[in-house]
Amino acid sequence: MGQDNCKPQPGDLIEIFRPLYQHWALYVVDGYVIHVTDEEASSILLSSSSIRATRAKVKKELLKDVVKNHRWRVNNKYDCSRTPFPVEEIIQRAELCVDREVPYNVVKGNCEHFVTMLRYGEGVSDQARKAAVGSGAAAVGSIILAGAALVAMALSESTSRR
Repeated sequence: MGQDNCKPQPGDLIEIFRPLYQHWALYVVDGYVIHVTDEEASSILLSSSSIRATRAKVKKELLKDVVKNHRWRVNNKYDCSRTPFPVEEIIQRAELCVDREVPYNVVKGNCEHFVTMLRYGEGVSDQARKAAVGSGAAAVGSIILAGAALVAMALSESTSRR
């Protein structure tokens, strides 16, 4: 469900709150956005096909059709640290991509990377960075748990031998 008080302007980044992740699009004009999507994935949930996808399609669709019943907002959060291209250039760059197939990687080249590349000339994604840090922390946690289990097993064996 779109926010009635939110009036996106051409070139704005649109953050769409899906159940397990945020989808990103670039507002162009007259209610349309340009975004990158894995056509095999459900637009409602992050499917395993999105995680495995290596190619995605750039689409121009109505914001209301992309958002469906999810919350969304304008979020030009990187404007404080990066300078956006002029609006005309952002829109021109985006329009040139429509209907093209592009490389896709959920961590290194996702929908947020795509729209920030259009707006700033640099693909960035906080959610991918956080996911990578989170998976790194999970890996470290798993190693610690495995190490603790090995130590516990070793201690258990040494006490049973006594």
